[in-house]
Amino acid sequence: GVLAGFFSNFLFEFWNHLPASMKRLSASNFNSLTRIVSIAAGGSGLSYLYSSDNEVSIGVSVPVPWRESISLPWKIAERMPNCLSSSSPVNSELGPFRLFSLSGGSIPSSESSGVSDGCHNEHSCGCFGRDTFAKAAAKVGPAVVNISLHQGMYGGVFGGKSIGSGTIIDKDGTILTCAHAVVNVQGRSISSKGKVDVTLQDGRTFEGTVLNADIHSDIAIVKIDSKTPLPTAKIGSSSRLQPGDWVLAVGCPLSLQNTVTAGIVSSIDRKSSDLGLGGIRREYLQTDCAINPGNSGGPLVNVDGEVVGMNIMKVLDADGLSFAVPIDSVNKIIEHFKKSGRVVRPWLGLKMLELNDMVVAQLKERDAAFPDVNKGVLVVMITPGSPADRAGFHPGDIVVEFDGKSVESVKQVVDILGDKLGEPLKVVVKRAKNNLVTLTVIPEESNPDI
Repeated sequence: GVLAGFFSNFLFEFWNHLPASMKRLSASNFNSLTRIVSIAAGGSGLSYLYSSDNEVSIGVSVPVPWRESISLPWKIAERMPNCLSSSSPVNSELGPFRLFSLSGGSIPSSESSGVSDGCHNEHSCGCFGRDTFAKAAAKVGPAVVNISLHQGMYGGVFGGKSIGSGTIIDKDGTILTCAHAVVNVQGRSISSKGKVDVTLQDGRTFEGTVLNADIHSDIAIVKIDSKTPLPTAKIGSSSRLQPGDWVLAVGCPLSLQNTVTAGIVSSIDRKSSDLGLGGIRREYLQTDCAINPGNSGGPLVNVDGEVVGMNIMKVLDADGLSFAVPIDSVNKIIEHFKKSGRVVRPWLGLKMLELNDMVVAQLKERDAAFPDVNKGVLVVMITPGSPADRAGFHPGDIVVEFDGKSVESVKQVVDILGDKLGEPLKVVVKRAKNNLVTLTVIPEESNPDI
């Protein structure tokens, strides 16, 4: 009790001697702080005072058994030791709580920021600062461009121009954008390299050349020439995204440059078939970021300021339904461009369906001879005269192994298939009564106009 009283008196004396500009805590927070310091003292915890030229921090180290019983707005620090300033004293056995940090500037309350100024990497440790989104937008912003086409080249909208956004991914002027913003959307391919107008965030305008465009994936590469190095965006990975992650959509909707909207990832693998889009199978990131005409081709950014997708479309007359191409898929398209100048898509002539417990149970009810499987890829239909037809596939086959690798999804089959053309591939299928059959299929290139 004496020790607790000592710390409480010390806290009041410290508070009374602070300059007026540094007294930024509310009375309720100050009372809560007094209680926790008393608890720490009564529980044989250690308190520390850290100061620098323009900052004063008060913290306590609380024994582990006591920590679960403490309810504070700062309790999040218990789960985020990385948010502590590297120069602050830490006792790893007791567990540090950095209660607050005072400086000559404004002090964000626990309600407004949730973290102290000592958090150097807010999102990685689970906490957000008031400028987390601002920092992410600032990292990618200079590399976001406006792309426009004059009416008469490919047909345009919005005041005689077709508009879109893009992201500079190389300082030599290589720009990632969507195909429908730079090529004739009425056709299925481009007959020549078109020209576009590219406007940078600093107001400079360049004439860009469409180097590559793939209508099916809606990915295009535009090149501009600059005498000086250009700002570039950092490419991240979409494979680490999960539903609920915060993301930003950056672009030029309705030609309004430097526009940033925020939202969360709603789905990481929304299939094109779910959206009623036929043709080649594609997966999209679904977000609730606000995007509008002109956003297409702009980056979808995580809180690290890394590009994790390319905004491509929204559902008309619906709020909170926006879609982006995952950056991992974009990278594969770019590799095709570099290697072949086009996207090479092998074709087998199979229509496949992923199995789950419910689908398997229904198929078992219909046919008692259906193979004993929990997962796999079911062959639903075979195109007559296709490579799969010539290889001996039958409707009802379950693909369990493709090119020596076990598979459970259509995406795995597509990934393994890659850009293999004319190369014999061994495929193991399971048939009625659990009969295993090994087939050899030779992929052909798909017709890009189909």
